Amino acid sequence: MKHAIAVAAAFCAAVFSNPSAQAAGDPAKLPDLTKIVVPFSPGASNDVFGRALAAKLAKKLGGNFIVENRPGAGGAIGASEVARAAPDGSTLLFSSVSFVTNAATEQKLPYDAVKSFQPVAVAARGAMLLVVGNETPYTSAAQLIADAKKQSGKLTYGSAGVGSIGQMSAELLNAEAGSNMVHVPYKGITNAVTDMIGGRLHAMITTPASVSGPLDAKKIRPLAVTSLQRSPFYPDLPTVAETVPGYSVDVWWGVYAPAGTPKPLVDKLNAAIREVSAEPEMRALFAREATEPSDMDTAQTTAYVNGELLKWRKLAADRHIVASQ
Repeated sequence: MKHAIAVAAAFCAAVFSNPSAQAAGDPAKLPDLTKIVVPFSPGASNDVFGRALAAKLAKKLGGNFIVENRPGAGGAIGASEVARAAPDGSTLLFSSVSFVTNAATEQKLPYDAVKSFQPVAVAARGAMLLVVGNETPYTSAAQLIADAKKQSGKLTYGSAGVGSIGQMSAELLNAEAGSNMVHVPYKGITNAVTDMIGGRLHAMITTPASVSGPLDAKKIRPLAVTSLQRSPFYPDLPTVAETVPGYSVDVWWGVYAPAGTPKPLVDKLNAAIREVSAEPEMRALFAREATEPSDMDTAQTTAYVNGELLKWRKLAADRHIVASQ
């Protein structure tokens, strides 16, 4: 009996004197290495934001955070890898609003956008811009919409492709305003901007960063922001909602974990992401995309992301938007 007590006492002493052994049962403990999968190529905003966030989290939480780019299939290749990963914090996904627009418009994804993931945090979000070419007569969203109704099927809008946030935003405008602008899909936004400058395209809804050069050079004209409230980066621009009540679209970036990741770990990551995203360096980085840090907790993040998915799925079904068969 004395021997058993002594063994038990020795075991307890070993556990509580060994931090790693104590933490082994801690559901909020992060592994020594966390891989953040960015499902797009290096250099784009997803990659830049993801790498900056990884560096901040490593400093904040300790351990190692690395970024791995897994581009392809509109982000589905990288997302699929995370969906299959162990739910222990060792693998996370950092993606943009394209995560939900892709899920809304792709017919055959190798994962379930809701059941395969646990949303962790929205790092940043902000408005997009409704812009027109200088060759058009429009100086307001109201004028553009009125003409798009009057000349049904005559006005065109461009986007970076079928199922892109640019197309989804413009189709939402068509649906809510009762207009009928015709979609012209491009492989990337650059050629669309070129055609707009050349007078071959009427309108576009896109991120501010993608048209910053032409805007600064006054080669295209901004009419409105897509956020529900006016943007601090474009305080003089009205919202689309001032013409079409209730219209609202944000571009955003978020972090996801595999489904089944312990809630204490998800909450820990959420708190850390919110804190580091609010730091001056990250604010300045997000400002390059005319976005601001978000401050949603885990429950708010889950509700927001799932709400976005439902919104775009309904639009895709109503407007018959299918990215690939």
